Amino acid sequence: MARKLAIRQVRSVIGRPEDQKRTMEALGLRRMNRTVIHSDNPAIRGMVYKVQHMVEVQEIEDE
Repeated sequence: MARKLAIRQVRSVIGRPEDQKRTMEALGLRRMNRTVIHSDNPAIRGMVYKVQHMVEVQEIEDE
């Protein structure tokens, strides 16, 4: 079974550095309280780490 990450935006990108805004866009997060699902891999983990103050992450099992 592959793991997936449910990533939810909980803070706005307004006033944040441009690289953090681009990271949120790359994750597919464009609005508050939206959730996206990504596979759990080092690239996604790195992006989440960069914007960890603006997101909530939950691990889910893919069947």
